[in-house]
This record gives sequence, structure tokens and C-alpha cells, in this order.
Amino acid sequence: MKQAHAQPPASRRFVRWALGCLVFAATLAQAQTQPPEAAASGVPDTIGQRATACTPCHGKEGRATNLGYFPRIAGKPEGYLYNQLVNFREGRRDYALMTYLVDQLTDDYLLELARYFASVDLPYPPPQTVNAPAELLARGRSLALEGDKPREIPACVRCHGEALTGVRPFVPGLLGLPRDYLIKQMGAWRTGVRHAASPDCMAKIAQGITPEEVAAVATWLSAQPMPADTHPAAPQPASKLPMRCGGLDVPLAGGTP
Repeated sequence: MKQAHAQPPASRRFVRWALGCLVFAATLAQAQTQPPEAAASGVPDTIGQRATACTPCHGKEGRATNLGYFPRIAGKPEGYLYNQLVNFREGRRDYALMTYLVDQLTDDYLLELARYFASVDLPYPPPQTVNAPAELLARGRSLALEGDKPREIPACVRCHGEALTGVRPFVPGLLGLPRDYLIKQMGAWRTGVRHAASPDCMAKIAQGITPEEVAAVATWLSAQPMPADTHPAAPQPASKLPMRCGGLDVPLAGGTP
């Protein structure tokens, strides 16, 4: 019987990606002060070229990889991407590689990066989660589409759009993301490792559900195929949201998109 080629342990593969991210992060940070003469080297001085510093971790063109550690950033709403870059820089999100990447970058430059990746329109791969237990999927679906009214847990669709592809300009889509990433982020909100601008609505929601429910929602979301229209929905009035979220009140450098 022909044996499959052995893959390095996940931890080793993660270290390789992490080292690559560090190297390219330095490239992106230095790109802000790149002199005009750099164009003579044959490397175009464009935001697309500078954004290649993000691709060792987030995949070619920001479309993600199959490792499960890093999210897709291509096509995410620009306000959301901008907010997350600022959150890493200001310490509301804690991940050393990202902090190092954006620590010296200005608001305008972060917004330029966010707008670049928001404009990247690429197809999504099939869902990574398959053959999950039916009971787990049912519980996750119930929370995502209906919430839990007695506990004041709103359904995911109330904020993230009826198709769960996000809402412009600040609310991200929840489909097309790795299960492990979704669980990690919900866990970070539950434990206070991840924060958003006050009032932090996601922290309140995450702290109101159990770890088992987090796993159920993440499993169901990561098992769903993308709809025909994968783009974020049009903006909706704040009055339609189930609670106030501080991340929706953050002004964008360079004007509202």
C-alpha cells in the first residue's frame, strides 16, 4: 500500500507560518517610508504590493489558508478590517505578530490596507467542517438563527446579516471562517483577552453562552456553504440592532467609506 507523505506536526507548521509573518511584517512597516527611488528596483510601490506582507498568514490575496489559525480577510467590510487593525495596535486584541505588524502604522495607512483587502473579490472554498454530529449542528443553528430570548442572547443574523455575510461597513461575515478560529475568538471575548470599543457587545454575548454552545455555533457556521451573493449586506440603522456596539461608532480616518 502506498503511504501518504507525512505532514509536519501542526505546531511546527504554525511556527513556520509565524516566522514568515514576522519577516513580512517588517517589510510592511518599512514600506510607509519607502523612498521614491525604490521604484527603480522593479518592485511596484502600490498598496497591493505592500499588502503581500499579510499573505504568509492570511493566504494568497487574503483568502486564508487551510491551517485553521488565521481568518480570511479578502472581501471583509473595510470598517471592520480597519477597526481590527486599530484594536491590535491599541492593545484591545492580543496577538504578538499582528501587534508587531501594525504598531508603527498610522490610521490613514491602516485604512488604506483595510480598503484594499475589502476590495478583493474572490470565490470561497467549500466548508472545512464536514460530517459534524447532527445534534451539535442543530444547537448551533438554533443559536445562530434564533438566539436565546430568555437569556437575552441575540441571534447571529440580527447583527451579521440575514445571510451571515456581514453588513457594511463595520460588521464581519461569519461564514467561510475556520471552526478553530471562531472558537478561539469567542473564547477570547469570554475570557477578556479580546476587546472592542465600549460598549463591547460581543464580549457580553460571548460571556452569556457556555463553551459547549460556542463549539456548537462555530461548528454550524463553519459547515455552511456560502450563499450565491457572498458580499456584505447594505448598512442598516443602528435602531434595528439588538444592542449598542461601540465598534459601530468608531470614526474612520480619511472619512466614512
